[in-house]
Amino acid sequence: MRFFNWICLSFLLTLTVSVTSFSANAVKVLPMRDRATFIDDILAKRVDQLLPILMNEHKLDMWVIISREYNEDPVIKTLLPATWISARRTTILVFARKNDGTIGAHAIAPYNVGQVFEKAWDKTTQPNQWLALNVLIERYQPNSIGINQSEHWAHADGLVATDKDNLLAHLPEKYKSKIVSAESVAIGWLEQRIPEEIAVYKDIVKLAHSIIAEAFSNKVITPEQTTTDDVVWWLRERVVELKLQTWFHPTVSIQRGADVSFEHGSDLSHGDETQVILPGDLLHVDFGISYLRLNTDTQQHAYVLKPGETEAPQYLQKALLSGNQLQDVFTGQFAQGLTGNQVLARSRHLAISQGLTPTIYTHPLGYHGHGAGTTLGMWDSQQGVPGDGDYPLHLNTAYAIELNNAIFIDAWNKEIRIMLEEDAIFDQSGVWYLNGRQTELLLIKPVKS
Repeated sequence: MRFFNWICLSFLLTLTVSVTSFSANAVKVLPMRDRATFIDDILAKRVDQLLPILMNEHKLDMWVIISREYNEDPVIKTLLPATWISARRTTILVFARKNDGTIGAHAIAPYNVGQVFEKAWDKTTQPNQWLALNVLIERYQPNSIGINQSEHWAHADGLVATDKDNLLAHLPEKYKSKIVSAESVAIGWLEQRIPEEIAVYKDIVKLAHSIIAEAFSNKVITPEQTTTDDVVWWLRERVVELKLQTWFHPTVSIQRGADVSFEHGSDLSHGDETQVILPGDLLHVDFGISYLRLNTDTQQHAYVLKPGETEAPQYLQKALLSGNQLQDVFTGQFAQGLTGNQVLARSRHLAISQGLTPTIYTHPLGYHGHGAGTTLGMWDSQQGVPGDGDYPLHLNTAYAIELNNAIFIDAWNKEIRIMLEEDAIFDQSGVWYLNGRQTELLLIKPVKS
């Protein structure tokens, strides 16, 4: 426990001191060995603290997760030791409720699966892995056996057909009727964060913000020379330099006063390598990193100053504030138990009544960039999203608060979109941003004459 706390403190202090600088070695992240220790400690805490609550709440007696090497179930990837890059051969993990409400964690696998799982298969005495699973099932005699099948969440639908066939072919007849979907427990496991994760998440988002600030600076951008694609590939290289990963290819795009159309989902919104960044441009970035098994997803804007300008035009600053206003309207509607579709409808109604032109497409965030949990609109589904939009909000969950507000700019004689995405936690206090949000445009200076 002391070592775990020391690692957390060291990590938090290192990032707090370092992310404000743009020097090559300023941003520090944990060495790989310490990352593994941190991940494994978090896993143990989650199994001990969170999983009993989920399985007891949903009255799931046993959860069986089966995966083969290189065809991993999305859930099993969050349960494997940090040093395991993939499952090994066929890996079966079993969680079972005990009479005292605690959870037994077992691995029916050819190798030891870290420190969390008790080895439950001795191949020398029982060569058949599936029969070894049956021994464990008979030991607990569960009334419900959850498997990862889900219509609406790919994250919770990881049991492949062959593994399900093998499970049912070997399962005693009396237990076949007890097979149920583990969807509720799987989604809860993926979406809910424990306090130690939230503490670290703040600094992971801070790190992502610092990378964006560096990208949208004169260190990276020379107006009239640098292209949007140059910035995209700088972001990719910077992430590699920091020994991190991106979970999607970043995009950088431009809106400007010239006659250039911009529609969400168009080629422009996904970057255009032929576009040279010019003074007067409004830049947009969509960027996310993966670190310590958690993901960020951020969209922000920058303005390229024209010669003689020291700040962005008031009409663009006002446009950004309209995006902040929409964020406030939207996050103000979050309430435990409301569905994503209910929050979406209420938010749109209130935003439109305030003169905004909203498009809301917010998604859960955590072990996956587009995570499991409550979906709150999609950019092309503003009337609600069947399935995961009907799922209620739960506390201690993370979201990429992703939306845009369309606003007409008289000086440009065109409509633009302020597209914002900031990472936030929803808990008993409401919605709060993990590292604040953008309320001022980042500024890029013009080329000196």
